[in-house]
Amino acid sequence: MVVTIPLVLLLAAALLALLRFKALGGGAAVVAVLFGFYLASTDANDTVNGLVTAITNAIPNSGS
Repeated sequence: MVVTIPLVLLLAAALLALLRFKALGGGAAVVAVLFGFYLASTDANDTVNGLVTAITNAIPNSGS
């Protein structure tokens, strides 16, 4: 059985964990979220998406 979780939910959970354990302040979290939105609207969008796709495709193959 394959369970898929959207990457945005995993990143949101990581951000909330960093805030919860005070490894990241509220201001820094806002900056991180805004940076993500602005990065998505630049030409780096295709590069970032390609990198994330390559990593997510490589993870299942790394165990064998």
